[in-house]
Amino acid sequence: MTYEEFNNLCKSLPATSYVVQWGDSHVWKVAGKVFAIGGWEKSDNPAFTFKASEHNFLVLSDQPGFRPAPYMASRGMKWIQQHDASEDMDEELIYYINESHRIVSLGLTKKKQKELGLNQH
Repeated sequence: MTYEEFNNLCKSLPATSYVVQWGDSHVWKVAGKVFAIGGWEKSDNPAFTFKASEHNFLVLSDQPGFRPAPYMASRGMKWIQQHDASEDMDEELIYYINESHRIVSLGLTKKKQKELGLNQH
């Protein structure tokens, strides 16, 4: 996945905002809370960081092309970074970014979720 494809995916999700921060990283937020980061890697290869469920964090931590996210996982947060991944992993990454958006949005108050039209099923 390219950074352009990543940004288009994140932009398509409800109630998102975009900012460039942390060393020119593409940072995506839902209601001001980070759910995905593109960049934040010292190599030239694209890297994508996202919040994961407890189960997905445990599973992905040992998978090739994934690792606990630098800086965040060391602080006990369940964030994963996909790095050095082939294009055939894009579909999987799309799922995890969508899931990260959902997890972060569920952390908002019910009032805020309703106001933003999130999780209203």
